[in-house]
Parts: sequence; structure tokens; C-alpha cells
Amino acid sequence: MDSRHRRYLEVMGIQLWRQRQPANAERAPTMEVGGMPGESMPAEIAPGWEELAARVAGCTACSLHCSRTQTVFGVGDREAKWLIVGEAPGADEDRQGEPFVGRAGQLLNAMLEALGLQRGQVYIANILKCRPPKNRDPLPEEVASCEPYLRHQMALLQPRIILAVGRVAGQNLLKTSAPLGRLRGIVHQYPDTTIPLVVTYHPAYLLRSPREKRRAWQDLRLALKVYREL
Repeated sequence: MDSRHRRYLEVMGIQLWRQRQPANAERAPTMEVGGMPGESMPAEIAPGWEELAARVAGCTACSLHCSRTQTVFGVGDREAKWLIVGEAPGADEDRQGEPFVGRAGQLLNAMLEALGLQRGQVYIANILKCRPPKNRDPLPEEVASCEPYLRHQMALLQPRIILAVGRVAGQNLLKTSAPLGRLRGIVHQYPDTTIPLVVTYHPAYLLRSPREKRRAWQDLRLALKVYREL
């Protein structure tokens, strides 16, 4: 582990650990993504990134379009193997049009750096593309309106692993009402696909509850282990 990784672990408040590199870490097979419901995607959306982004930018499928500053489509490497999914844009994201900015974004960057990943090496998106008023939890109808966009992003991206950050992201991706404590520490599969999915705490929660950073690090180690064993 180099000095940069050590620095980011220190930012997270995590003691250093050492992991053995699996012998087959560089020979992970390509994972196919199946079960993407093309019929749930509006027919006028072309299957490319730019066309999809343009459609999201002009979306009026739910009432959130009335209060947003702009949509937050997603950011990162469009050929990334890691997909990070959060809940919804906050005030900073709504202003800047990019997910996970501000202090929570800085902590997410540190979490990724601790895994040996740069922000630009992953793809980051949210369950919702628009900010809910006062950062409330997404409503079921809002999630239903945005889900086809996220699933189409997944179909374009073809990720090998999904990291869901926060209760809302985990529950909506897995179609469950189970609490975060029961979703963590388990390797799930994103419904109708073979993509492994790991759930951890949202960086904003970790800023409020720094004692949970150690458990978050356990989740990240689990996700890295799964990824290396693919």
C-alpha cells in the first residue's frame, strides 16, 4: 500500500490492514448483464449515452422536475467495472449537476482511494436524477419514474459490481424494506442480473456517525474481495 492510500485511510479514520493479492486477480472473466427490461424504457430513447442523458435532462415524468435546478445524470468512466449508486441529489448536486460533491463526495472519494480506485475510474449515479424537496426520501412513484433510466445506464455500462451507498439505495435496488443492518455484510445480486451488489453506509451518514467508518471499511473490503474473485 503506497503513501496515498495510507493518507486516505487516515482520512477515513481506519487503521491500516494488509490483504493478500489473489493469484487470479487479473483474470476476471467478463460478466454479462441480463434481464434489462427494454420495454420499460420509453421507446423514443436511443440506446446511447448522449441520447439518454438528453432525455434525462428534459424529463418531466414526475413532479420533481418542477423544483429542480437541473438533473443529475451521473458521472465517471462509461466503461467502468464499478458502479456506485446513491440515493438522490442533494443541494450541492442540484446546483452542480454532479452526484456526490461537497463533504460527502470528498469522503466517497477517500473510500474509493482506499480501495485503489480514482473517482474517474468508477461510474457514479443515483436512484433519482432530481433532488427531492428538503432532501426527503424518494417517493415510490419517483423511483419508478427514474428506474428505467438507471437500468439503461447499467445496460450501457455493463458493470462487474455495484456498490449501493445508503439504506435508500440498497432498499430500492434490491426491492426490499429490510433495514440497512440486514443488507450489509452480504453479497446480493441486482435483480434479474448476475451482477453482485454490496450495500454500505452513505458517506453523509458516516460524517455524522464516524464510529461506523470501520464497518463501512469492512463493506468495502467485501466488495473488493468479490470483485477480485469474479
